[in-house]
Amino acid sequence: MAERPEAVTQNSTAAYIRRLAAKHHVTYVQTQTDLLAQHMTRLADDAVQPDEIERMLFALHRAGHVDRRQLVHLQVKYLREAKS
Repeated sequence: MAERPEAVTQNSTAAYIRRLAAKHHVTYVQTQTDLLAQHMTRLADDAVQPDEIERMLFALHRAGHVDRRQLVHLQVKYLREAKS
């Protein structure tokens, strides 16, 4: 069962995601679907490259340690913190 994202404190989302990935021994491995998505966004002139933290989130989701709602919540929180 995944930890609740509400337990994340301000400015610590990246550290929380890293700890969660380490706890579950999860690493990101690029799939063919990831590669296709990158090509599609590039061809749409909307190329977005997820960073290390976002890739860890994807890996945690694929491994079943965070659900879709948690993934979105953590990604939004991480991006807001990174922006400020």
